[in-house]
This record gives sequence, structure tokens and C-alpha cells, in this order.
Amino acid sequence: MQQFVGLDVHKAFTYGVVMDKEGTVIFERKFKNDPQELDNFLVNVQQDSKIALESCSCWQYVYDYLKDANYESVALANPLAVRLIGESRKKTDRHDAKVLADLLRMNGLPEAYAAPWDIRVKRQITRHRLSLVNIRVELKNKIHAILLRHGINLDDQFNDIFCKKGTEYLQSIDLPMCDRFELDQYLELIKALSERINTTQERIEEIAGDDPEARLLMTIPGISYYSALMIKAEIGDIRRFPNHEKLTSYAGLNPSVYQSGNKCITGHISKQGNKNLRWILIQTAHVAIMHDKTLATFYHRIRKTRGHNIAIVATARKMLKIINAMIKNNAKYYIPRKAT
Repeated sequence: MQQFVGLDVHKAFTYGVVMDKEGTVIFERKFKNDPQELDNFLVNVQQDSKIALESCSCWQYVYDYLKDANYESVALANPLAVRLIGESRKKTDRHDAKVLADLLRMNGLPEAYAAPWDIRVKRQITRHRLSLVNIRVELKNKIHAILLRHGINLDDQFNDIFCKKGTEYLQSIDLPMCDRFELDQYLELIKALSERINTTQERIEEIAGDDPEARLLMTIPGISYYSALMIKAEIGDIRRFPNHEKLTSYAGLNPSVYQSGNKCITGHISKQGNKNLRWILIQTAHVAIMHDKTLATFYHRIRKTRGHNIAIVATARKMLKIINAMIKNNAKYYIPRKAT
């Protein structure tokens, strides 16, 4: 008898519902997310069962545990689509787990991409570097705020006040005791973070150097070790996208559309997709237009009529289309030469 299992996973516990093909609940239980409790629940789950859990912040542990236990049919559900389908006034863990099992039983489960372990590792280290950089930016902004409180503007003296000479000058400024103490601590934290960022960057370069697709992406002007590995990791298996339009939608770089009757209006990009992929593509587009004549020409042509923001997003979208073709065809970036 085929079994269908819905797991509503939380940080500390999971609620599981086991259902037969007729929709009858065979077994249900709330259990802690530890190996012993998981094993006790899985005693009631056949090896050929179909299992579904939502893509939430803590899905990886349960998903990997099920895979290691040789449950081959484990699906990750799209949480937004599941909520739309199973919308109800009743919102309990039991109801959510039952909805997952029901959708699985009726072949109506909206699945999300469950990235394999190696892709998750690459995502983790590139996102870790990004988080360190964001923390450093926050600390630098705090130093700018201290200077602003005392009417100090160093923009005319330094292009970057956090360069070696700029840092030395910051250490020598006469400030009230509390501000001096605060600024010195921020400078120490920035130094420590910069060291961690450099160490993380070295590890990223090692990983990217061993990844054929990342090395391929680095043939595009403007794409470095870090951006190549982040693009590769955030996309995952690019062949799951049948065309570049689907990939563009995944990145949230597709224009939003409002259609009613004979009226069809396209607006700004949807931003409904992978925000990390969208961010890194826009960052690389800024660099690419300074080093690649083809992309620069494309950018400036749009900028004349639509402005910088729309032009740089369009360039990022064009780069993603190129990336899709390069990886699928295992081809390096090619700049066509003008006929002489």
C-alpha cells in the first residue's frame, strides 16, 4: 500500500502525517528533530513512501536525514504555492502536514529545487562572505556618523577614508573620550573583519578554481572568482530551466506584467526570485560595461533613453542570457570581432 507523508518542519520539532492513497490518515505524530525521534517516526513509514516537506529555514537537516535513510522519493515543497493552494482559516501544524500529504497524493505538490550538498556548500561560503562585507559596511557607516556629529568631512582628503593613510588619520583625530573609544573599537572590528573576508576569499578562489562552470564564467569580463562561484551556486543545475526566460524569472529580472482585458502594462522588474543571484548579476554588470565593448554599447544605448538603473538591469539580464548559453553549451565567452 502506497504511503504519502507530509512533514511540517520547525526548528525544534516536526509534525508528521502518514496517509494512504485514499486520503485516510494512517499515522500522525509530533516529534523532536533529533535522530532517535526521527527513527521512531520512520518505523511507521515504508521505504517506498513519497515524502514532502516545506522549503523553510530548517529543511536541510530533515531532508538530508531522510536521504541518508534511503528514502528516495523526498520532495521539497514551495511554501508560497502550498499556502495559496491549501489556504484555510485553520492554521495548525497538523493541518499543514496533512495538506502536504494530500497534495503529494493527488500529484499536485508545487515542488521547490532541493540543491545537492556541493551546491549548498558553495552557496554557504559565498553568502558568508557577503554577510561579512555587509557587517563591515555597517561599521563604516557608524564611523561616518561619528565624524558627521563633529562636522568632520574627509571626502576631499581621501578617496577612501579606510585606506591605510585614512585609517591612520582616523586614529589621530582629537575627539571626546566616548567618541574616541567608540571609533577605535569600530576600526579594530573592521580590521578583524577584513582579515576574515580575505581568508574567506582565498577559500572561495580554491573552490571556484576546481569548478569547471565557474572557470567558464570567469571568461566573461567583470566576473571574478567570487561572482562566478556565487552565480554558479545560486543557479544550481542550470538545465532545470528550459530556456533563458525561465532563468530570468528565477533571478527576478523579468518585467512585471499587469493585464486586464485588452490592456497590458509592463512595469519594473518583478524582484520575485533569488535575490542573491539578482544582486551579484547587477554588481557584475557594473564592472562588465567598463571592460567589454559589446556590453558597454548595449548599456549606453538604453541609458540614453531610459536612464542608468534600467540600463544596468537590462545589461544584467543580457549577461544572464549569455551565461545560460555558455554553461549549457560548455562554451567560453566570445566577443565577435568587427570585419576589417
